[in-house]
Amino acid sequence: MEKILITGNEACGEGAIMAGCTFYAGYPITPQNELTAYMSRRMDEENHVFIQSESEVAAINMVFGAAVTGVGAMTTSSSPGISLMQEGISYLAGCQLPAVIVNVMRGGPGLGNIAGAQGDYFQATKGGGHGDYNMVCLAPASVQEMFDFTYDAFDIAQKYTNPVMILTDGIIGQMMEPIIMERKKIAIDPDANDWTLRGAKARAPRSIRSLFLKEGVLEEWNKKLQVKFALMRKNEVKYETYKTLDADLVFCAYGTCARIARAACDVLRKSGVKAGIFRPISLWPFPYAELANLDKGKQRFFVLEMSAGQMLYDIKLAIKDDKRVAFYGRMGGGVPEENEVVRLAKKILHT
Repeated sequence: MEKILITGNEACGEGAIMAGCTFYAGYPITPQNELTAYMSRRMDEENHVFIQSESEVAAINMVFGAAVTGVGAMTTSSSPGISLMQEGISYLAGCQLPAVIVNVMRGGPGLGNIAGAQGDYFQATKGGGHGDYNMVCLAPASVQEMFDFTYDAFDIAQKYTNPVMILTDGIIGQMMEPIIMERKKIAIDPDANDWTLRGAKARAPRSIRSLFLKEGVLEEWNKKLQVKFALMRKNEVKYETYKTLDADLVFCAYGTCARIARAACDVLRKSGVKAGIFRPISLWPFPYAELANLDKGKQRFFVLEMSAGQMLYDIKLAIKDDKRVAFYGRMGGGVPEENEVVRLAKKILHT
């Protein structure tokens, strides 16, 4: 089985093309520029549509327009660019249109810097745009997962007619690893989708909208959406465990921090400390029950993030005893160091 050396950003783009993406619109921003550059070349080679838009606001609205036609559509950006797209993402959810949005996170708040960070967790999982909506949010921890999860995101978006987010960071986006790109290439058929607007070809007039002014109509529409979001909560929970069966200390981390936690876990095991890892893959829906099932009432939980502590709140919702949940975070592009994580883990177990 042939492996290809590729960056995370490029793997994301290839996963999208394999999954049926035929429309891409985006605006340059570091650290995801390699993805836009890759798509500019590959979409042309595949005879698909690539647009470098004049802004992030334009990009997400172009994606909206493409989704209305029934094709596979995607945009990518980083932190402040994703903030500009939030209204459009809410429109996609409100109109029940599938699309994939990739956030290669950078340091913030504000313009911040171009280093990888994880400060957009709240934005991605707790709303972001206006109104009552949710979207599946997947967090890759490797270049292989950048390819696989982006491929899967298109399937999930089509399944629920809803936007899906890939939430990664500049480190995963720009690192290179050998991966296997063995997935069936999908061709999305716009005519097979019941949300496709067909214009003059339509047998009956139809519209796609999220504006409902008649009393009670919008509430009923929201109830319909909530049924769909409940199905996502039931069917789309994804997570990974590592050496948790006998663990006295369980790291909770995603993305780059999960890689650091795994290295620290192995070091701790060699020194006689029973450490394990719980890695949420779907940040929404979050695997609350699955994490709670690991809790035997005596382990310590160590949350590791490249932020001031955002996933920490979800961990505490699952683990009811706050005294057993410790946290270590680095902000503004800072990255936890393995030796420091090992030292803190041992300290936690002895307090």
